[in-house]
Amino acid sequence: QVQLVESGGGLVQAGGSLRLSCAASGSIFSINTMGWYRQAPGKQRELVAAITSGGSTNYADSVKGRFTISRDNAKNTVYLQMNSLKPEDTAVYYCYAFRVVTTTETNDYWGQGTQVTVSS
Repeated sequence: QVQLVESGGGLVQAGGSLRLSCAASGSIFSINTMGWYRQAPGKQRELVAAITSGGSTNYADSVKGRFTISRDNAKNTVYLQMNSLKPEDTAVYYCYAFRVVTTTETNDYWGQGTQVTVSS
């Protein structure tokens, strides 16, 4: 089992910055991809950014150039640096991890979520 714990959310003004952290614990062996999703009230959960164990990244178009995802494999932690925040970034941000258990089984894990609110 994998547990994901997010931290760093909060209330910021438009144009400000925030850094989210997600620490993974438990059966972390074979975790391949970690990332961040977000969900605003009444909307579907959407991918914000993801990073593989090898360092490859991808971002949602809406955050490219503003957000940066990074990973510290030694600490089993993924970070999301969010700059130039906009009110549209307001959402609950969820940490995500993808783990290859066996050649025939994979698992997805989710953190409890951390609220990010951007005021105008």
